[in-house]
Amino acid sequence: MAELQAVTTEIEFLQRIYAAFNRREFEIVLAAMHDDVDWPNGMEGGRVKGKSAVREYWRRQFEMFDSKVEPKNFGREADGRTAITVHQVVHNTAGALVADQMVEHVYEFRDGLIQSMEIR
Repeated sequence: MAELQAVTTEIEFLQRIYAAFNRREFEIVLAAMHDDVDWPNGMEGGRVKGKSAVREYWRRQFEMFDSKVEPKNFGREADGRTAITVHQVVHNTAGALVADQMVEHVYEFRDGLIQSMEIR
């Protein structure tokens, strides 16, 4: 029962984080991360480390693209991480569609905060 409660809590938490991200309320999203968060750089490749690096990455990203991400399905990986199937729609700043696809985001939590995220 405790495992089910933990999963439900993480799902509700992540739903709020996705909604804040789509509203561009980045400080709310960053507050949900560990200071040393390990985050994928889906635009340029590689990874960024720490909240300030994530903030700077998003600043660059949204100078070129407008994206929305909508979580569709939540699951639990064998290693305990939370996996989410996400509908991602990306337009460039001129409004042209760049991507409309399903991707998977996999989160690791530590102390109730996001420690890392992986894009598959």
